[in-house]
Amino acid sequence: MKASELRNKDKAALKQELESLLKAHFSLRMQVATQQLSNTSQLGKVRRDIARVRTVLGQKAGEQ
Repeated sequence: MKASELRNKDKAALKQELESLLKAHFSLRMQVATQQLSNTSQLGKVRRDIARVRTVLGQKAGEQ
């Protein structure tokens, strides 16, 4: 997911995206804990996506 794609979304869509990413992050953490996750790079990708969404939300909050 690119930041330019996120900037085109409204706040409600960004918050929904953030919720789904946080749920995915939790799920991946549980898979790591139970040693079921084979591709551990997914965890880092989801963390970076969460950071991107939070950054864009902060930028949109600062604009108003």
